[in-house]
Amino acid sequence: MKKGFLSLLFLTAIAVGTACASDDAGELGSETNNGENTESADNANDLTIGVPSDAQTLDPQGGNEHATLNVGRTIYDTLVFTDGSMDMHMRLAESFEQIEDTTWEVELREDVQFHDGSDFNAEAVKVNIERLLDPDVASPVSFMFDMITDVEVVDDYTVHIHTDIPFAPLRAHFAHPGGHMIAPSAIEADYEAMEDGAEPGSYINQNPIGTGAFTLEDWNPGEFVKVTKNEDYWGDVANVDSITFKVVPEDNTRVAELETNSSQMISHLNPDFMSRVEGNDDLKIATQESVSLFYLGFNVEQEPFDDPQVRTAISKAVDKEAIIDGLLNGAGLPAKGPLAPPVFGSSDDIKAIEKDLEEARELLADAGYPDGFEATLTVETSQIGSDVAENIQAQLEEIGIDLDIETLERGAYVDVVTNARQDMFLGSWGTVTGDADYGLYPMFHSSNHGIAGNRTFYANEEVDALLEEARSGTEEERLALYHDAQQLIVEDAPMVPLYHTEHMAGLQDNIEDFYIHPSSFFYLGDVNVQ
Repeated sequence: MKKGFLSLLFLTAIAVGTACASDDAGELGSETNNGENTESADNANDLTIGVPSDAQTLDPQGGNEHATLNVGRTIYDTLVFTDGSMDMHMRLAESFEQIEDTTWEVELREDVQFHDGSDFNAEAVKVNIERLLDPDVASPVSFMFDMITDVEVVDDYTVHIHTDIPFAPLRAHFAHPGGHMIAPSAIEADYEAMEDGAEPGSYINQNPIGTGAFTLEDWNPGEFVKVTKNEDYWGDVANVDSITFKVVPEDNTRVAELETNSSQMISHLNPDFMSRVEGNDDLKIATQESVSLFYLGFNVEQEPFDDPQVRTAISKAVDKEAIIDGLLNGAGLPAKGPLAPPVFGSSDDIKAIEKDLEEARELLADAGYPDGFEATLTVETSQIGSDVAENIQAQLEEIGIDLDIETLERGAYVDVVTNARQDMFLGSWGTVTGDADYGLYPMFHSSNHGIAGNRTFYANEEVDALLEEARSGTEEERLALYHDAQQLIVEDAPMVPLYHTEHMAGLQDNIEDFYIHPSSFFYLGDVNVQ
């Protein structure tokens, strides 16, 4: 790309801690529903980030989607985090080691306080993990930790985490935003609210108390979330005074916000606007190869998508290269299977389903649909999503499938695809931990239908068994098991893996020390306005 690209090298000690999300920072003049200005127009150290959708919750154990995790990582910290090369580093933990097959010892930092002034310690870790696993809380990320049987407080700053099997990816799972540490005071208050009839997370959602580099100042749902610098942060105090995540759903409008400096950064830059941003001397683009997957999913519990022949036929009708070259300006890698190349467990030996229109028509005829059929393709509101949907609509018309495109805002979209009310849908998944367990287990294990990640409602006992066995094997054994699982998934075709995204953000030329994690989340603790 042209001038203005940021270095994609990540720092090994990044002030905002895990492979999660944060967005950008605020400017001047974003308004509330009451028309009140939320920013000081003369404070150049307040950043605004234009984002396509709002956080669904500020309870890190209550959501598992991009916008929620992005904001949450500014408020909370994890025990460990991964960098731009997906290498592991310590955060709230000083060490995190497997001392026995089913026991991990975690030594904690002793200089950390939550935003309410209470100490971060072993008891706080125990309380957080126990809440994650509480069926009454029903955390959508509990599947990442459900192998934990007990958390033992050894002393004030040492915990032993016991698992029911030797679970190799455990440390990587704690790099996920689901492992963000919440103040025990907030957890206790949330339980008290539940006793009075409130939904789990209701208190924490309004009172997010973490150890992070920022604290919540204001949240106007559907409009913005504003966080301010934590002057007492245990690590390097942030360089900016505040960050406002401003909800701007339309891609073109976000670019216009950047051009007028109404936003200093914008996330999810549509490749269609790359040349427009690159051609502006005041702007630049940051990019990062990803561990994310963009896919076309089927509801395999619903006719005709319960028939593998139908799903395979559609897979053979989709031209991934045409989507990448025609819509993404080449900013993507064709996906052979569900895992991106940087993820542990990905394989170059997966035999992908190749485009073949003649075979696609034959498969449809064999399945009883010689003239095709009608179906609905559900997509979240975004320009690139709409463009891809229309491209697929045109491609499938060639084999007689008539698609109606249903475009929904984020909340409605999540409700539809997590409750099996879709025919087909466009979805994405980021393997935040860098380990195949997170890239495959939530998306394809039959225990995770719905909000946890398996939005195709796929179920295959053999795949289940492979994924379960891979959780406790040696590195070599795990690689072999994940290869076999991926090949079965590709052959069953509960989805068409389309491409691995190249993450892009637009920003003002005077913004420095900004980085994108391969999972797409932003590192904002070191950001500077020059």
